[in-house]
Amino acid sequence: MGRFEEFTIEGRNEVIEAFRSGRPIDKLFMLDGSTDGPMQTIRREAKKHGVRIDFVDRTRLDQISTTGKHQGVIAYAAAYDYAELEDIFKKAEEKGEPPFIFLLDNITDPHNLGAIIRTANLAGAHGVIIPKNRAVGLTATVAKASSGAINYTPVVKVTNLGNTIDELKKRGLWFVCADMGGEVMYKQNLTGPIGLVIGSEGDGVGRLVKEKCDFVTSIPMKGDIDSLNASVAAGVLAFEIVRQRMAAESK
Repeated sequence: MGRFEEFTIEGRNEVIEAFRSGRPIDKLFMLDGSTDGPMQTIRREAKKHGVRIDFVDRTRLDQISTTGKHQGVIAYAAAYDYAELEDIFKKAEEKGEPPFIFLLDNITDPHNLGAIIRTANLAGAHGVIIPKNRAVGLTATVAKASSGAINYTPVVKVTNLGNTIDELKKRGLWFVCADMGGEVMYKQNLTGPIGLVIGSEGDGVGRLVKEKCDFVTSIPMKGDIDSLNASVAAGVLAFEIVRQRMAAESK
């Protein structure tokens, strides 16, 4: 996976060319009410590439502009480029292991995403999948929080997590969703080709994504509060999967 320098792209022609050159765009801010030709072109490019547009007022654009010449539109480019699903399966095949994938829903904090990518790498997962909307992308902060794991663990961005789960089920994976209402993880068989679905601490996994999962699993809680940070929960569940895989291999 190659690296892109993270920066804001400002100006109408600059944003259009960024889209057409294939540069990964994570977020797009546009002046509310802009309807001229270049802005319509940017809207079409954003729709084609599945990039969400946040319509804001000029004051907001002025606040986030680094050049003062935004012309009513600012894009955030990804710090790193994204992998493809095939990259994940290739990594699993090279290791001679059944696929082990993290799927993240509603993770908007870059430190959480970076920490989860780091955990995925250390747990031997073959890749991480994130959605295009309502989620943080591969920013420089994410890269730093991953402690370099972003260079080794494929991260795939998809338009729809539910559809991606359906696609991966056809390829032999089954899915377990982390949720406080699920069966305790120690009582479940978490071996084989598996997708671990993690949501944010506040919102959890979305209902439609959760319904696509085969099982719901929970971490036993013995304290006075009832939730874990998303990256911590991901780590606990991931290494239970590792433990069960190692136990199965030793039989």
